[in-house]
Amino acid sequence: MRTRFLKVSLLCAFFAAGVFITGCSDDNGYSDVDGESPVAVLKTNHIQSGAGHDFTIEGTLTDADGISAIKLECADLYLNKTIDLIEIYGEPKTSYDLSYKFSISKDEVGEQFTVKVTVVDVGGRETSQDVLITMDGDFEAPVFTIAPDKTITVLMKADRNPQYTLNFTVTDDRKLDYATIEIPELTGFETRTVNAEGKSSLTFKEAIVFPNASQVYTINLTAYDAVGNSVATTCNLTVSEMPDFEKMYLADVATDEELNSDVFGVPMVINHTGEYQYKARYYNKAAGTEIFFLPQKTSFTPICFGLDPEDSNKLTDDPETAKPIVLDTPNVYYEIDINVKESTYSIKTYSVSEATNPINYEYGAQCFDVWENGSEFINFYIGWGSSPQDAGNHLFAQDPNNPHLFYYPSEGTWSLSSGEEMNFIISNYHPGGWWDHVEWRCDNSTEIEKFGYYSKKNDVNPNWEGTNMKWEDGSSVQDNWVKPVVANGGNYRFEFDAHLGRGKIVPVN
Repeated sequence: MRTRFLKVSLLCAFFAAGVFITGCSDDNGYSDVDGESPVAVLKTNHIQSGAGHDFTIEGTLTDADGISAIKLECADLYLNKTIDLIEIYGEPKTSYDLSYKFSISKDEVGEQFTVKVTVVDVGGRETSQDVLITMDGDFEAPVFTIAPDKTITVLMKADRNPQYTLNFTVTDDRKLDYATIEIPELTGFETRTVNAEGKSSLTFKEAIVFPNASQVYTINLTAYDAVGNSVATTCNLTVSEMPDFEKMYLADVATDEELNSDVFGVPMVINHTGEYQYKARYYNKAAGTEIFFLPQKTSFTPICFGLDPEDSNKLTDDPETAKPIVLDTPNVYYEIDINVKESTYSIKTYSVSEATNPINYEYGAQCFDVWENGSEFINFYIGWGSSPQDAGNHLFAQDPNNPHLFYYPSEGTWSLSSGEEMNFIISNYHPGGWWDHVEWRCDNSTEIEKFGYYSKKNDVNPNWEGTNMKWEDGSSVQDNWVKPVVANGGNYRFEFDAHLGRGKIVPVN
């Protein structure tokens, strides 16, 4: 009896041991090591993202028994992802660095979402954590909406030290933190930090005095938003006697904000006709237009040429005292010559019928004679898109008082987005989908100032070196189109003067 009892006891003990081993192994035959649930250490449980952007869930996952899979789930984002580690690596992993990127649809309108992250080990044990995704991420760097030109001149004065009013505005789509100002060559000027106090816009305006001696100074401006995105701009400021400016501009607006609110074209560049001499041609739509002349594009300081308040027959360069030149006759072209060294100017006018142009326009009629025999006429347009047929949606409207002046759109406004890189060409439009008659090409695709006329058919003005010339080099059409970048989104209108070869895209209400 004792022998039998011993055999039965050993058998039961062996059987019991066998049941324990089998019961603690998974279906794939992987044995437990500690039988504990996985451990997930995620980098964060809150991620700020936004529509059209990505988010990445990261973390270190460990399990002594071996991780078999990771599941990521969010029904509202249509996210249902399983990362099968055994399928990927051929075996479970005791440690795994998770880095999973997901792209949010640009059309997403939700404000926040919860992604459930579940780690599964070979024994079927799970550990889950929630990651909150909010749509308040800050991806855009700040933008200087007003800033000094890259190069400016401050004139030396006999009776006082020259000064420059530094004026800038920086904005951010979320929150700004601060801006810094550095002028390393200016003795005694310590680096300035201007706090934005968490606002989305910061404006700085202050007069800075310079020694009354010829020298070049560097002004470095840097702005930071609340998450550390930054933008920087540099200006080389020269203190000197009156120079022969390479470029001069006509301003028909009143404020620095208006000088900087356009996509391009404001202020309007004029012609440099000789040493210290410049000629402006300008179409005056209404009586009473006030204009100034500026050697810098973004501000009325430090130099603004206008009427001397003590002698209206002379010019002054002082922005504090200069009076505007007033254009009293409407619907005519003005021709204004100035000499900045002698502080002189002269003015005359001519009619729109006297204004020369490569093509004769007739108001209300189609613009271009395709075969130059009167058999077929085609329209004028600003076109963009993947094919010329798209241009049929973007035809110009002609000004009723000036056949050389065109607008787009003809009615309503043109909505443009911040940061948008536009692509367009000024040309004839043919409903058959080709444009080999005439074109106006700009002098620079990003810093547009002039448009030159060019006719493929008659080889008119073949020396114009516009940026969208010579498509025969094999590049695509869009690569050579005008490509200004929109700084501030909003409603705009394009105005083009074919006589002047000038265009501008300006905001409208």
